[in-house]
Amino acid sequence: MSPRALFFIVCVALGALVAGLYTSWSGALWLVPLWLTFVALGVYDLLQKRHAIRRNFPVAGRLRYLFEAVRPEMQQYFVESNTSGRPFSRQQRSLVYQRAKNVTDTLPFGTEADVYAVGYEWMNHSLCAVHPPEQAPRVRIGGPACTQPYEAAVLNVSAMSYGALSKNAILALNRGAKLGGFYHNTGEGGLSPYHLEGGGDICWQVGTGYFGCRDEAGNFDPVRFADKAQSPQIKLIELKLSQGAKPGHGGILPAAKVTAEIAEIRHVQLGKDVLSPPTHTAFKTPDGLLHFLAQLRELSGGKPVGFKLCIGKRREFLAICKAMLATGIAPDFITVDGGEGGTGAAPLEFSNVLGTPLDEALIFVHNALVGVGLRQQIRVIGSGRVISGFDLAHQIAIGADLCNSARAMMFALGCIQAQKCNTNECPTGVATQDPALVRGLVVEDKAVRVHNYQRNTVRALVELLAAGGMSSPAELRPWHVLRRVSPTAVHHYGEMYEYLAEGALLAEPLPGSFARAWKAAKATSFESATPGG
Repeated sequence: MSPRALFFIVCVALGALVAGLYTSWSGALWLVPLWLTFVALGVYDLLQKRHAIRRNFPVAGRLRYLFEAVRPEMQQYFVESNTSGRPFSRQQRSLVYQRAKNVTDTLPFGTEADVYAVGYEWMNHSLCAVHPPEQAPRVRIGGPACTQPYEAAVLNVSAMSYGALSKNAILALNRGAKLGGFYHNTGEGGLSPYHLEGGGDICWQVGTGYFGCRDEAGNFDPVRFADKAQSPQIKLIELKLSQGAKPGHGGILPAAKVTAEIAEIRHVQLGKDVLSPPTHTAFKTPDGLLHFLAQLRELSGGKPVGFKLCIGKRREFLAICKAMLATGIAPDFITVDGGEGGTGAAPLEFSNVLGTPLDEALIFVHNALVGVGLRQQIRVIGSGRVISGFDLAHQIAIGADLCNSARAMMFALGCIQAQKCNTNECPTGVATQDPALVRGLVVEDKAVRVHNYQRNTVRALVELLAAGGMSSPAELRPWHVLRRVSPTAVHHYGEMYEYLAEGALLAEPLPGSFARAWKAAKATSFESATPGG
């Protein structure tokens, strides 16, 4: 039973109760205006378009907003921060909600973070501060083999599939991307009509299930891929190798979410759980991966192609780097997904303890590409708990060129982290296929909020840069972000981590931290080239 149907049943029942009491006892007359007020509030909540919770849970949903009204949100932003100085979920949501609604997100009474706590991070300002540029920064994606390069925003919508998210959520994200000029990653669930209807730029992700471009046996179908990849809305092609939330596991879409429409879009069976294979069938080796990327680039008409992965065994990524050198084929971009990334459904251990965290992964990938002399032509995209302008600056400083965000974009849509993503019962209509709940998410309103959040966060980034005397994110370096490593010691990231010199992996002696993994890597296999690998 839908929440709205339940509401009307309750109203009718209360009305009957009032009528019965009134006929037997005139003292019950005061219940009539109470009941009418209840009905009026419920009808208003059902018809308004700004709050999904109230549309889906009339009257009762107002309690959430009452609780928020009596709790200072932005004053609490730094309270209960973790050891890296980044807030937990409640404070993250508060920041995103404020920016999505274009509400002032300034903080009264000054810094509330414990600036002397180990793990606190910051940037230094400059006495030669500059005016922030009015134009939002862009990053060109496209190497020598790419004939249709793309100018990307520094903050974009990370991979979230239609199926995991509702059609209204996909529409709102894509329309927000259209309004703000940033791209929207489809996730591995394939290209849906709702990605195209919004008109925004698209990064089409192709996963191990090849959804939307697979044959009847579940293998990659080049004809189906080419037919869709030619769409002018598709700006990038991303091959998913693994994701931070559940690396090596494959995607999961419960049968309850597999509608007839989703089954048709993905070319899968209706009424069954959709489980992506843990690895690809189109290739098995590092050089095979690169030849497959070259095929995708050709079939798409020369658009930028790349791959997404969570870093696991270091020699496997170095094997891909060796294959780039051996084949002369390089991706146009690599998306690095941190092990802290989120998902709607994953085993607890996979979410918490499997996969390299984003900071270490980004630095490693950046170093590997610098070490083989290919960093200048390959863009690196950071993905994993990117929420604020400082998060953007942090990731770009240590090795990324731009970032994707999923969690923050969901907050902008109205996600309250009810943790119902895998049950089809998301109360805000974001992560459900229940039409009664999907209706609560009004596309026109939430698209503007997605746009507002992205614009305001990028603006916060350029203002941080300007305060530091920089005019572009490209000027950020590891020494621009500092971290307290003990009560009395502070290091910048250039001191905390090793950064390789250009071509350092191409000559002897090899950097000590890379020597063992580099020698174990080979271009023709993901297996180790040395005993004990």
